[in-house]
Amino acid sequence: MVLRKLAGAAGLVAFALYLWGLLNVMGALLEAGDGGTDSAPPRPCRTANRQYDQRVLSVTDYSVDFVPLRFVCKTKDGGSFVSGTVPGYVNPAVFGLVLTALGCWVAGLVAAPPGPRGVRGPGG
Repeated sequence: MVLRKLAGAAGLVAFALYLWGLLNVMGALLEAGDGGTDSAPPRPCRTANRQYDQRVLSVTDYSVDFVPLRFVCKTKDGGSFVSGTVPGYVNPAVFGLVLTALGCWVAGLVAAPPGPRGVRGPGG
């Protein structure tokens, strides 16, 4: 029973962290889609402090990957680079927590398999 609760808690924390990263990506999408002055290259593709460097000047498009969660900037020469939109701890933490949740859930099933429903134990 404890392992199943631990699995549920780890899964819930993994879900919350993934949502945090997803909110960051959605904010970057809104910022990148915002037209007007200062919209090229897309703001999420710029380096720290919204400065330009050589690869930022050749950005032509962007995309989003959901597993792992990231904002990808595509360049003229067919290359790409990952923007720093999603905090660096999100993807490894989500991966580790999902593995922990699955491991605890499987261990909980092995240690105490669920009994048939509707059958009462002793004294009940």
